Amino acid sequence: MKTVLMPQKEVPVLTETEVLVVGGGPSGIAAAIAAARSGAKTVLVERYGCLGGNMTVVGVESFAWYRHEGTIDCEGIGREYERRALEHGFARPEPQSISHVIDTEGFKHVADKMVLEAGVTVLLHTLFVDVILDKNRVIGIVVEGKSGRQAILAERVIDCSGDADVIAATKAPFTKRPKDKLMGVTVMFHCAGVDAERFQQFVKHDLKPTYADWGKNWTVKTSGKEEKLFSPYLEGVFARAQAEGVIPGDAQAIAGTWSTFTDAGEACGLNMVYSFGYDSTDVWDLTKAEMEGRQQALWVIQALRHYIPGFENAKLRNFGMTLGCRESRQIIGEKRVNEEYVLNQGRCEDAIGIFPEFIDGSGYLILPTTGRYYQVPYGCLVPLEVENLLVAGRCISADVIAHTSMRNMMCCAVTGQGAGTAAAVSLREGVAVRKVNMASLQAELLAQGVRIH
Repeated sequence: MKTVLMPQKEVPVLTETEVLVVGGGPSGIAAAIAAARSGAKTVLVERYGCLGGNMTVVGVESFAWYRHEGTIDCEGIGREYERRALEHGFARPEPQSISHVIDTEGFKHVADKMVLEAGVTVLLHTLFVDVILDKNRVIGIVVEGKSGRQAILAERVIDCSGDADVIAATKAPFTKRPKDKLMGVTVMFHCAGVDAERFQQFVKHDLKPTYADWGKNWTVKTSGKEEKLFSPYLEGVFARAQAEGVIPGDAQAIAGTWSTFTDAGEACGLNMVYSFGYDSTDVWDLTKAEMEGRQQALWVIQALRHYIPGFENAKLRNFGMTLGCRESRQIIGEKRVNEEYVLNQGRCEDAIGIFPEFIDGSGYLILPTTGRYYQVPYGCLVPLEVENLLVAGRCISADVIAHTSMRNMMCCAVTGQGAGTAAAVSLREGVAVRKVNMASLQAELLAQGVRIH
């Protein structure tokens, strides 16, 4: 690869803190709030102009669609997102579960209130670009933004970037599958001009979709109990549109779900574009996937207008602010959660929370309708070969199938709260994050309302 030599440059220190969280998605918000509530001076940096990650900038409103009668769900800050959104009028009943969707615009404000009430210092429009190391100890990061290139010094850093960006900068070990094996990426979008009542009548009397329909576009393993449950899923209409020339015949993997409808005739959270073969750590791939995804979304609307009652006058309202990415780097941690663990109600002594037996992706669809759950081990947040650094969110240490469960936004909030609390407890007790006293950590998490058992 061709390179250029940059001149050495002094970088001003923007601020110093005890706990620094990189990334303001579901895991990052939870990590920052948990650290601050545990008494640590905390800074949260986010590259976009709002917090929320997938919930806001991507446009995924279905936060806990896995929750059904019989689900034993996690508690803690993730559940608080849902409750606070509902209190502020920014949540609606989710169509296939007993959860509420989170309004993707309103939650930007809800997240602001939550972090500020906790005493977190927030820096938006602040992009992580490098890590500052003292041998193998992370002592800060370098950021860039409108204020130029600056440094933030910290005693503990938590990588909630989603892509393990901080880990990659430290050269600590991680895995990443070839991009033709990675889970697909999605451009989310919303429509306006929809007759929701007419569409719902069509769904009830004619379409009657279930989770069994998911297996038509790709191979899906279920436990059997999912296949008769209602699922807001569309697929056949797009194959028909291609066959009849309404949309191009080479349109890639158009199929997916709708979410809620507003009184203004808006169809929200349309998750119907699934594009394969893209690496979300490659700017060339990101650019191509964004552009192709927007085109795919417009083809979806064209097909819906042509065939689906209630969508005759539908038009694009907006695309998500950025691409939805499901998988990239996975750290190698002190523990690596595997398929057997999540499928067999894994238990551990270093639990920082639980998550229901919900697996969605990489060939699996299992919904937690029977009360089964696994404990989330602290060891999968602790990377090898680097100190003062924890990781939370979808890039924690997990194999392919375990990742398809732990990548979900509520589980990301579980790992975020665990990491934020651990960072604060380690500071309080004067120990490294990998040597934090588990009894102290679990006691602090229980005091915050986390379910460990």
